[in-house]
Amino acid sequence: MTTTAGTAHDVHQAPTGGGGWRGLLLRGGLLRGAWMFVAFGGLGFGLVVLARWGGGWHPILATEPLVLVAALVTAPIGFLAGIGAFDYWAYYAMGYPTRAEDHSGHGAKSWRDYLRVNTDHKVIGVQYLVTTVFFFLAGGLLALLVRAELAKPGIQYFDPQTYNGLFSVHAALMIFLFVIPAFAGLANFVVPLMLGAADMAFPRLNALSFWLLPIAGIMMLSSFFMPGGAFACGWTGYATLCSSHQPIGAIFFNQGVQWAGASSIMTALNFLVTIITMRAPGMTFWRMPLLVWANFTTSLLVVIATPFIAGSQFFSMFDHVMHTSFFNPVGGGYPLGYQHIFWFYSHPAVYIMMLPGFGIMSEVISVFSRKPIFGYRLMALSLMAIVVLGFSVWAHHMFVSGMSSWLRVPMMITTLLIAIPTGIKIFSWLATMWEGKLHFRTPMLFALGFLSMFVIGGLSGVMLGAVPIDIHVSQTYFIVAHIHYVLFGGSVFTIFAGIYYWFPKMTGRMYDERLGKLHFWLTFVGFNLTFFPMHILGTEGMPRRVADYLPKFADLNMFISLASFGLGASVIVFLYNMITSWRFGEIAPANPWRGMTLEWQVTSPPPIFNFDEIPQVVGSPYEYGVPGAQHAVLAPSKAREMEEVPV
Repeated sequence: MTTTAGTAHDVHQAPTGGGGWRGLLLRGGLLRGAWMFVAFGGLGFGLVVLARWGGGWHPILATEPLVLVAALVTAPIGFLAGIGAFDYWAYYAMGYPTRAEDHSGHGAKSWRDYLRVNTDHKVIGVQYLVTTVFFFLAGGLLALLVRAELAKPGIQYFDPQTYNGLFSVHAALMIFLFVIPAFAGLANFVVPLMLGAADMAFPRLNALSFWLLPIAGIMMLSSFFMPGGAFACGWTGYATLCSSHQPIGAIFFNQGVQWAGASSIMTALNFLVTIITMRAPGMTFWRMPLLVWANFTTSLLVVIATPFIAGSQFFSMFDHVMHTSFFNPVGGGYPLGYQHIFWFYSHPAVYIMMLPGFGIMSEVISVFSRKPIFGYRLMALSLMAIVVLGFSVWAHHMFVSGMSSWLRVPMMITTLLIAIPTGIKIFSWLATMWEGKLHFRTPMLFALGFLSMFVIGGLSGVMLGAVPIDIHVSQTYFIVAHIHYVLFGGSVFTIFAGIYYWFPKMTGRMYDERLGKLHFWLTFVGFNLTFFPMHILGTEGMPRRVADYLPKFADLNMFISLASFGLGASVIVFLYNMITSWRFGEIAPANPWRGMTLEWQVTSPPPIFNFDEIPQVVGSPYEYGVPGAQHAVLAPSKAREMEEVPV
């Protein structure tokens, strides 16, 4: 595939919007987004004032409904309209003639194209990743502030309410604005290429789903500047903790989750339609790379589960702003109902944050072991088993909540059962590496780091699935250790592996391998020094979610805090490597890792429309070491070129 692919479509002509200041203000982009943000915010403000005046409600200028409607609903909609996210649909809805598609909003010719609405799945993937790394840094900074407070007993820098806000926003950013969308970004770039498709099924919806993310993240960070401070009731936002006694920042959490959830649902629907309908000829489900399988099953989880957390946040917001009683026991509400609804989403969400990482591991381990994936079909079926079982274990988060005691035992059994399909994957990866020709490049190091860290997190998860142990350590730092071994040692390690693995394909440049390995070892050592001692603190009884603690826990907490700053410093190496390599790195070949999946059979970076001709899939994507094995047949000129590449 040559770099001229897609040139027949690549008119890349900016839409006309008139000249001068008038044209600049009316043309879709960040400038129009800014003034429409203000205009729509003012419209929302006026609607609330008018409605309260007409209804005889006092005070007319009530802060909470004004902020909710004007700042958190209408103003973001105005911003989206301003940047052009709705232009095509609005043009169609108003009955104008169908416009010829000149692809002016597709592909990137310069860095400015990443700052506008773009329909190219590859550009959107990079937009996702850069945005999520920003929120990763913001969430990490909040974590360091938490550890600074916990370095010594007593209140050092923050009062308890501010401290609660720090760890609440930290966790919300890491989950809703980093881990989940970072996987979506990697998949956005890679999955259409792996399928042999020119783009995602719904490119404009794909672009819109990205632009919802910065809105959600800015909402959560903005809560710190509200009267009373940020939302301070944990990333779970439990109704009794996050009710009307909390400051207005709690509403920012409710709405931030809604915007992030809407983005997830749009993205998941797009993946499902793309995977089902846009596979290249010959690519049956049993020939799809396991990353595609992982994103297919993840998308099923998102579409089924995310509406539940949306409902819980709507009800919680209504209780806070409109003084309803969905979860308020004083008004006859059912506070435990919030936890059931929330965890019915949030336990599947653990697998939403893990299954794409499983797919990345399958790609990385197979390529750098030079061996076919062991038990390919069983690996795919185990992903489907996790989807089914993931909805049957939610109440193990509620063993100490006061729910019906009879529910504990069946939930304990299903919690232990779900370890079986996960265990299948662990042993399949180990079998894939067994007697393989291992290449310890940076992606492989992060894959091995993931394997070891996730096993530790999984073992502590099995322990917590047992009712007696869970009751003993439920509110302690043992839980903090467990969730970080699962989500940092699991998800974040796989995200780093994926970024390093596909960095040459995304940028057309090679990263610095020495800096990549340095980043891995600093991360691996810093992570274990930070979080493993928390198991000890938890079993000794140190409670979580507290700004102060007994002096007997002081030494370990000081050690953890020092280690956490070392872990934070490791990210500097990553950022330096990515930025300098993107600008000055060695030019990347089309297939630096000698992979067999389709994304490695086009240039780095890929052409705007991916393929000159639709590839014909003829075999498995993992048949390393099999003489004459091919995954797909490309155009004749490309086939001859690939035959010359040594394997």
